[in-house]
Amino acid sequence: MARTYEHPGEHAHPDPIRLLAVRDSPLSVDEVFAAVSDDAAGGTALFVGTVRDHDGGADVAALGYTAHPTAEAELRRVAEKVAADFPVRALAAVHRTGQLAIGDLAVVVAVSCPHRAEAFDACRRLIDDLKHEVPIWKHQQFTNGTEEWVGA
Repeated sequence: MARTYEHPGEHAHPDPIRLLAVRDSPLSVDEVFAAVSDDAAGGTALFVGTVRDHDGGADVAALGYTAHPTAEAELRRVAEKVAADFPVRALAAVHRTGQLAIGDLAVVVAVSCPHRAEAFDACRRLIDDLKHEVPIWKHQQFTNGTEEWVGA
């Protein structure tokens, strides 16, 4: 069942997009969580994507992310759409590029809204749209010698 939300109206923060970045340095959950802090938010949802040691039944030996030069602009477009579709008080998203190790943070997104259901739904949309629409590609190398590219 689809949820409907009231438009944030005049109570919304003038710019709910607080942090967007595609960077080659380690990510911080604390930085993203702090960016979405808002006194009018009753719910904050945070998603952390980490590098796992397997994919599709194969053991991962190495993993790297590459981003197109337009990735941050596309990330902003995705974030603006989420902020327009939900009563977002604050939103943040950061994605890592470069070579990552097993357990490293690859992506961290968070959304604060007046209520928890809205925050969960907006956060899910943010990470799903980021993964499908932002031009960031994952290059996985497996211990069996095979490799694959995955991404938008």
